[in-house]
Amino acid sequence: MGEERAGVALTNLDQSLFEGAEATKRDLVAYLDAVSQRILPVLRDRPLSVIRVLRGQNPFMQKNVPKYTPDWVKTVTLWAESSHREVSYALCDDLPTLMWFANQRAVEYHPALTRAQRWAYPTHLIMDLDPPEEGGFAQAVTAAHLVREALAQAGMAGAVKTSGAKGVHVFVPLAGEPDAEEVAAATRAVAARAERLDPQVATTAFIREDRAGKVFLDSTRAGGATVVAAYSPRLRPGTPVSFPVAWDQLDRVSPRDFTIRTAVSLLGDSDPWAESMPPPQQLDPGLVEEGHTIPIARVQAMHEGKRRARARRAES
Repeated sequence: MGEERAGVALTNLDQSLFEGAEATKRDLVAYLDAVSQRILPVLRDRPLSVIRVLRGQNPFMQKNVPKYTPDWVKTVTLWAESSHREVSYALCDDLPTLMWFANQRAVEYHPALTRAQRWAYPTHLIMDLDPPEEGGFAQAVTAAHLVREALAQAGMAGAVKTSGAKGVHVFVPLAGEPDAEEVAAATRAVAARAERLDPQVATTAFIREDRAGKVFLDSTRAGGATVVAAYSPRLRPGTPVSFPVAWDQLDRVSPRDFTIRTAVSLLGDSDPWAESMPPPQQLDPGLVEEGHTIPIARVQAMHEGKRRARARRAES
């Protein structure tokens, strides 16, 4: 008789999850089941992309649900501007769907920043803090405190979590349904203000070679972007998870503290992501106004890349 959870048949549970995971598929299923009441609220009603890793294959991001998806898995069809086609996204609204994804070897969970029925309105302002290759988590933490100060100066506040890799994510819940353009502008302004607080630590330079060993304040997480969910495992050695941390504890932790083997016991009965999230806030108009004067990072980088390519051709 095969094993099942939440009515979902499970297979090959004792296989290693991926090379270096230090965990099996059984560990993944057990972890997601244990944290389901915490992770489902951050996935619910949000178009979901997942990173799967099948035996003998490279990891891949899945947006479109496969043809064999059970008919009880909720989906929503949306236009994807990046691929110029309609995509049928899953909505991971309940435990059976989460268990089905776990059985499909979906390790990472990347929900949209908008809800399925309110696609034009991001629910959070998000800053993704990415330390340089040679740097580490401590650098990202220092930059996170700059972001927190920049937000406070605008009368706003957010919650913070580890990315599950070397980075840090700051989430600010929004009230009043500002549109994606307004949220993107405000995010650019927060990044610029944090950079001005200590330009030796943080940078908004989108082109990697221009960052000079500083933490990149990624202000592009708006609109159709995704960010890995709180409590999601990551496809990294040891299978760490993206874990909420109190601001006053951020300097005392390491991403390696939180894995699918340790996170459940650390959580106990608590849900630190829900508990640390401040109430939804109106976007500060000053941030939006300033942000509209700041070029969109990807567009600016594209033009700069073309300019540099022309200069190199001219020199040669």
